[in-house]
Amino acid sequence: MGKIVLVLVLLTLVHVLAVNAVSVVDRLKIWPMPKSVSHGHGSLFVNKDFELKTEGTKYNDASAVLKDGFSRLLHVLRVDHVVDGNSSDANTSFLLQGLHVVVLSPDDELQYGIDESYKLSVPASGKPVFAFLEAQTVYGALHGLQTFSQLCYFNFTTSVIEVPMVPWTIIDQPRFSYRGLLIDTSRHYLPLPVIKNVIDSMAYAKLNVMHWHIVDTQSFPLEIPSFPKLWDGAYSISERYTFADAAEIVSYAQRRGINVLAEIDVPGHALSWGIGYPSLWPSKQCQQPLDVSNQFTFKVIDGILSDFSKVFKFRFVHLGGDEVDTSCWTSTPHVRKWLTKHRMNESQAYQYFVLRAQNIALSHGYEIVNWEETFNNFGSKLSRKTVVHNWLGGGVAKQVVEAGLRCIVSNQDKWYLDHLDTTWQQFYMNEPLTNITNPEQQKLVIGGEVCMWGEHIDGSDIEQTIWPRAAAAAERLWTSYNKLAKDPRQVTGRLAHFRCLLNQRGVAAAPLAGPGRVAPEEPGSCYAQ
Repeated sequence: MGKIVLVLVLLTLVHVLAVNAVSVVDRLKIWPMPKSVSHGHGSLFVNKDFELKTEGTKYNDASAVLKDGFSRLLHVLRVDHVVDGNSSDANTSFLLQGLHVVVLSPDDELQYGIDESYKLSVPASGKPVFAFLEAQTVYGALHGLQTFSQLCYFNFTTSVIEVPMVPWTIIDQPRFSYRGLLIDTSRHYLPLPVIKNVIDSMAYAKLNVMHWHIVDTQSFPLEIPSFPKLWDGAYSISERYTFADAAEIVSYAQRRGINVLAEIDVPGHALSWGIGYPSLWPSKQCQQPLDVSNQFTFKVIDGILSDFSKVFKFRFVHLGGDEVDTSCWTSTPHVRKWLTKHRMNESQAYQYFVLRAQNIALSHGYEIVNWEETFNNFGSKLSRKTVVHNWLGGGVAKQVVEAGLRCIVSNQDKWYLDHLDTTWQQFYMNEPLTNITNPEQQKLVIGGEVCMWGEHIDGSDIEQTIWPRAAAAAERLWTSYNKLAKDPRQVTGRLAHFRCLLNQRGVAAAPLAGPGRVAPEEPGSCYAQ
């Protein structure tokens, strides 16, 4: 009985006592920072039977996207602690009974450019007390759930979940519609649970596109039903993904508001294709790029994209097109003969290959993403449905949008996660709209992406290589420009808090101090590292 009384006294005291006056910048721990935030100085306590209410919503949740999102919310709020504080007899005016969610659109199709905005309010008191979340789409509501999760913490004194600084009013929406993270399953195979863990962690930071660089020179791990020998190029029979696995990854991501952008990189980076189909190589001695003179090459690409269209429902498909060394074409007699017959040099053949692959993708209903070399070499020839993926350096995005094409920014000097010497501060300060001042051209930069190339990562170290640096880029892509810090030192404490939150949720995010994937320097608090 004495413990219950103590808990009730503590609950009441915490609510009525004013918190110490500190600046809003220091006190707000939300990452990424919302567009508009206001808060008070009171506290609420989350009922052990915290419930989801949906009265007035237009979304029937037939596929349980919202219900499952709410279940995940409860899990991350508890972070595996035993929530056994007895708050049932506390003043119900200070007891948060649940979350009332209203989704205004009945549609749950996830696609590029959907409305991801939300409004979240948590009152200071009431009878009964419910937080309120309104969103145009269920995916905006999922973002609101992520933000709500960061307003709460487990109180170790009372063994209840507390919501401090009420009342809260948050109005939020993303700055860019494309906020991506690339994973690479060719250089090292990533088991399905590892990929799913990455997807979960992306949702915490409100990233919304997982760019799946599926195949490359080193291996071809994915089953392609139309051409079943392609995955003979896998490292081993157990380092593979079935077509059903791919569908599961897409579904798992979709239910968390994350699109999957599938990539087949052509014509270069494709040696592994020829393990199962050697005729795709120019010759056994010269094995890439893919044989431009062979009609079978394009039949295979068509088959892959036909299969892709059944599973990868994102508007875009990535066709690569980078780092193409065409010397194999000119040094292989039958390809050289074909070039002569068609009056092409190797540069023209590169253009021919990329444009033909683009047309195949278009025929399957896709818009196309290509690496920037395609634009640098023959930008005026690209389909107007092309999004140019900038990676080599600054200035290209400006040229792309001046040409009227869309662009994704991933400049390697700032947003390549495999560059371990690039600090989180550099990730944070990398601005996708650098030197792009025309408002209409700014709209053509659809967003950005951090790239986790897989040469030196696998399931053992991928999380600490991605986080927390990807979170720094995530705020750059989500938060309104005028709310972004002009000096990364202003956000160090808040990012450290988010990094520790990831750790608490089971994500192996590395310390902020030092370069990427750094180990803690010495004993100490998570928040000081």
